[in-house]
Amino acid sequence: MTDRGVVRVLTTPNRHWVGDGFLVRPIFAEAAFTEALSPFLMFDWAAERTFPPSATPRGVGPHPHRGFETVTLVYAGEVAHRDSAGHADRIGAGDVQWMTAGSGLVHEEMLGGDVDAHGGAVSMAQLWVNLPAAAKATPPRYQAIAAAAIPTASFDGASLRVVAGRLGDLVGPAETHTPLAVLDGRVARGGVVDLPIPAGWTGLVAALSGEIDIAGRRIAAESVAVTDREGTRIRIDGVAAESRVLILAGAPLGEPIAQMGPFVMNSRDDLIRAVEDYRKGRMGSIPG
Repeated sequence: MTDRGVVRVLTTPNRHWVGDGFLVRPIFAEAAFTEALSPFLMFDWAAERTFPPSATPRGVGPHPHRGFETVTLVYAGEVAHRDSAGHADRIGAGDVQWMTAGSGLVHEEMLGGDVDAHGGAVSMAQLWVNLPAAAKATPPRYQAIAAAAIPTASFDGASLRVVAGRLGDLVGPAETHTPLAVLDGRVARGGVVDLPIPAGWTGLVAALSGEIDIAGRRIAAESVAVTDREGTRIRIDGVAAESRVLILAGAPLGEPIAQMGPFVMNSRDDLIRAVEDYRKGRMGSIPG
């Protein structure tokens, strides 16, 4: 296997509130919504933050999506989800929700009753994954993935949870529309991860906390390493006492990306139709 190098490191000093429940750093920065990261579109990271109790629910109220999928990994706290397709769920630390917006829906993401009632730490990551043109009209789908259902691979001083895709004999529980992998784990100082990856695939390694080394390039906390697409292996070396990593790999779609707020389509005309459909209520409303 040929080791991949790092062609770019993405990060931003900026944070912004999403609703009143999630203070996030958009660490794909200016590379978001570009073919260079396909099939991945956007990545928001909410480092751990302690919230006081609140009599008023906090989070992101009803809003639409069309043309892609949202993947939310909870590291602390909980997220309560409801959508216009009738899905309602609450996930906690270690759980993942994989929502396919497809043809369009309206959903909300709140901190969850326990955090509102008692306060507590909240940390999570949300990834947007593009859908190919042929699947953008697929019916909405919601996958609630419990931590216990996610298999774990062990390495020398490291471990990776296989949320989606395959790693050796382990297969992640998430069902995807295109070939990709989402791996979540930890690497200790001196730990090594040798990860096979098909040539031609996009390969991204996010250091959510700590510090790692890839092919002699240091990747600090809250940064994403973009690897070249030629090699067939990514080697990750642990530098900090412990580093939390999120590894993303997938076959690029090779299609135009047209984005406007919560809609990701292939053309401006597609975006205009999405806005019109939402305004006319064709994406539904959240029951109750």
